[in-house]
Amino acid sequence: MPRSVNHVASRARRKKILKIAKGYWGRRSNVWTVAKNAVEKGLQYAYRDRKQKKRKFRSLWIQRINAACRMHGMSYSQFIGKINKSEITLNRKVLADLAMNHPEAFKAIVEKVK
Repeated sequence: MPRSVNHVASRARRKKILKIAKGYWGRRSNVWTVAKNAVEKGLQYAYRDRKQKKRKFRSLWIQRINAACRMHGMSYSQFIGKINKSEITLNRKVLADLAMNHPEAFKAIVEKVK
């Protein structure tokens, strides 16, 4: 009995990968083996960077809070220590937004914490 090969499914699988690889440079966009490797690597980066995005934003918020605190004569670590003792429950995202967009509100928080 001859071997049965499901060409419909295998072609669909390849088309799916090549569709994802659309816009890639050179052979990565149209050669099956190269595109498959490029798409797999891209999906790995996407998975990793969904986690790293959260770290990078937290780091950005800390930098913004630190810059705003130093304008009022206080370091970031002193500010966070005092804000935790005073039981003000604002997270870093909100504090960074206040520091950037509402400096007078941030100054009021710093004065209250001092």
